[in-house]
Amino acid sequence: MKKSIQNLIDRYPQLKKLYNRYVVIIILFGFWMLFLDNYSILDHSNLNSEIKLLENNKKYYLNEIQKDQEQINELRKSEKLEAYAREKYFMKRPNEDIYIIDFEDED
Repeated sequence: MKKSIQNLIDRYPQLKKLYNRYVVIIILFGFWMLFLDNYSILDHSNLNSEIKLLENNKKYYLNEIQKDQEQINELRKSEKLEAYAREKYFMKRPNEDIYIIDFEDED
């Protein structure tokens, strides 16, 4: 093992600087911290993508809350509430008949 490393160093003199024990320790420590540690770059990138996804969900739901709040404010008016109940829940007045026509091409 040592002989093969020495042959490599003799063939490529630039490797002599990399074979220094301090350089090897620093490289191993850097590799450990970047890829194998609990706070590695891979974990940070996964967490950052999850944060972006959650922020997009937050924006979507805040927008939906705003729309629902506007609809609630509209339904506080009695004529709008009656129209909504007639359209959505097929409610009727006591002396009315309702005929529901269902078209096949509509969803």
